[in-house]
Amino acid sequence: MSEAPISTNPHESGNANLIYILYLVAIAAGVTAIVGVVMAYVSKEDAPSWLKSHYHNQINIFWKGLLYSMISGVLCFVLIGFLLLLVAFVWYIVRVVKGMQALSKGEPISNPSSWGF
Repeated sequence: MSEAPISTNPHESGNANLIYILYLVAIAAGVTAIVGVVMAYVSKEDAPSWLKSHYHNQINIFWKGLLYSMISGVLCFVLIGFLLLLVAFVWYIVRVVKGMQALSKGEPISNPSSWGF
């Protein structure tokens, strides 16, 4: 027997969806990710528990993505960094898209602290 998704109020999840969109836009204009992470920090306190997992996920995406990118950038001097930058880019997109899918279904993120996909 599968569990029914949590009913979502569009006003509750709209902010989280906007943050995911800002993260995707950050691929072209990086400053929007900073705006998104600030919004996630501000919004997480008053959110219902299922939505807090999304804000926690968004905060982790920002900081871990920044860490992966910085390490990859430094390693570009020994050429392996270029491959790692590609992996970090794919990781970033996968995490954002998976978050958006779960949000659209009204489901919490199962493991927002994960370092992987």
